[in-house]
Amino acid sequence: MRMVMRRVAAQRWAGLVMSAVVALTGLAACGGGGSSAGGNTARVTLRLGHFPNLTHATPIVGIEKGIFAEKLGANVDLQVKTFNAGPEAVTALISGALDATFIGPNPAINAWSQSNGQAVKLVAGSASGGVFFVTKPEITKVEDLRGKAIATPQLGNTQDVALRYWLKQKGLNTTKEGGGDVFIKPQDNAITVDTFRTGAIDGAWVPEPTASRLIAAGGKVLLDERDLWPGGKFVITHLLVSTRFLNQHRDVVKKLIEGSVFTNKFINDNPAEAQKAISDGIGKITGKPLDLTLIEQAWTSITFLDDPLAESLRTSAAHAQDVGLLKPVDLNGIYDLTLLNEVLAANGSVEVKT
Repeated sequence: MRMVMRRVAAQRWAGLVMSAVVALTGLAACGGGGSSAGGNTARVTLRLGHFPNLTHATPIVGIEKGIFAEKLGANVDLQVKTFNAGPEAVTALISGALDATFIGPNPAINAWSQSNGQAVKLVAGSASGGVFFVTKPEITKVEDLRGKAIATPQLGNTQDVALRYWLKQKGLNTTKEGGGDVFIKPQDNAITVDTFRTGAIDGAWVPEPTASRLIAAGGKVLLDERDLWPGGKFVITHLLVSTRFLNQHRDVVKKLIEGSVFTNKFINDNPAEAQKAISDGIGKITGKPLDLTLIEQAWTSITFLDDPLAESLRTSAAHAQDVGLLKPVDLNGIYDLTLLNEVLAANGSVEVKT
């Protein structure tokens, strides 16, 4: 039954990708009609995705403090949609239900690969760090993980790939179906603390705030993912837009990037106020404000920056290929940082490169 469901899911994904490619081809044929870049003052709807994670503080704070609304202007109607993990957001983006999303590296790579480089572009960075491998206290070394159940947010998402690659480097094999030496159980972050408390899982490789919630529930940090990367920096969140929307509304995308850049500056200049905005913003999404003490504890593990850290994206792609979750892919062209560099230059900042 699961094999049938996977085939159905694969067929659905392929259909969504083909629909996106056809739409993009049609857009190119008509010369990008309906563009707002030529001074059209018609109202534009921007459907923006993000996740209720601390690593997505840029969109949460930008929305909560009104920075995005101010930068987008009165002619842009901002519609916000939230997701548990990247693959869900990518499906919405590819299907045309979403125009842009803050997202992790591996789902962005998958969207680029599956659409043959036609459906999406990465246009700005957002955050680095904020990911931990939290386990039961009795797990103190790699070999203790054999036969244990470990959670990730979703099959093929950034943390799922990172865990599988790390385990493989340590000599422990996994399978997409959840078998192997370590049983990986992709699940919604919203239930991970409960499954950890009940003993259904023995740990999780997750972003903040789920990591700190697990620690509060009795877990301990087995690994800080920053320790695996040069200089402790790796892309955890960046801004991905549909090529269709970028071609039609390049001016709106630039305003969105301005909102992102100004929000990152606000976060770095006003950490206490930003933390309160994150607590309130996540509360509106989940129904319960995030504990400020928990946010403060997790805060130093995350760096908010405009640089998309392109080299770490290439490394993530190599890791996904190594564990069998991605076919070889050419990432040349996945970035369009022209608008980001225009915004940075206007504010006296140094441009970023890929």
